Amino acid sequence: MKKIIVPVDFSKHSEYALETAAVLAKQHNSELIVMHMLELSESIITATSSQRNEENAFMMMVANKKFEAFLDQPYLEAINVTPMIKYHKVLKEVAEVASEVRADLIVMGSRGHSDHDGIFTGSNTEKVVRYSDTPVLVIKSKPENVNFTNIILASDFSEESVSAFKTALELLGELGTNTTVLHINTPNLDFLSTDEVDEKISIFLESAKLKETDVSIARISDHNVEDGLLSFAKRNKADALAMITHGRKGLSHFFGGSISEDVVNHSKLPVITFKL
Repeated sequence: MKKIIVPVDFSKHSEYALETAAVLAKQHNSELIVMHMLELSESIITATSSQRNEENAFMMMVANKKFEAFLDQPYLEAINVTPMIKYHKVLKEVAEVASEVRADLIVMGSRGHSDHDGIFTGSNTEKVVRYSDTPVLVIKSKPENVNFTNIILASDFSEESVSAFKTALELLGELGTNTTVLHINTPNLDFLSTDEVDEKISIFLESAKLKETDVSIARISDHNVEDGLLSFAKRNKADALAMITHGRKGLSHFFGGSISEDVVNHSKLPVITFKL
């Protein structure tokens, strides 16, 4: 893991993300690219009047000073930190920068849905997840332990998810010591018998060129996917959750349209997302 991007808005949730990313950077000797998005419209930036130019320069100076103070953290010592300021609050820029610099991971704080402005509302986090081809680690609280010993990766074992699944296993192997891949059977049109589930997993693993002994696989039945995932995670004392999303279709289309965005917005555990 060579490069980690952390978008910040100077809130406590961005501090949680920064502190988490710092631990990961030390563990993997990674560069931290810390990105602040200054909310200036194009008209303000390109204004020609001298008064407006002075206002722009002042706002940028204040932002730089605040950014410098925010990065003055003891846990960032001995880490290669690259600060970056973007002048628009366009969240897809996070994904674009991650792609340009070939980042391995985006670490982002989230406080769930909120009426307040800022980067770290649940809806904004969802936007980054939808745009980003880079895996996104969503942090909800101050990190007590960034050693993700037990990660639960929810999977529908669909043929189209093979590539993203292998990418997920590789990164999760770096982040934690144990990844359990969870199949969740629900009582709807997607319901499968035990034999059908086994056959689906077998076909999937063959496509992925994996043996069942190569991965730890668990099966659970529940009323819906999100309940099954959260229930299994609680019973097995998971440190983090992971899922594969369908990009701009949104998290609600996970597993072809069943899992709720509430997993990201309301789970207290860190959530790692991978784009299909």
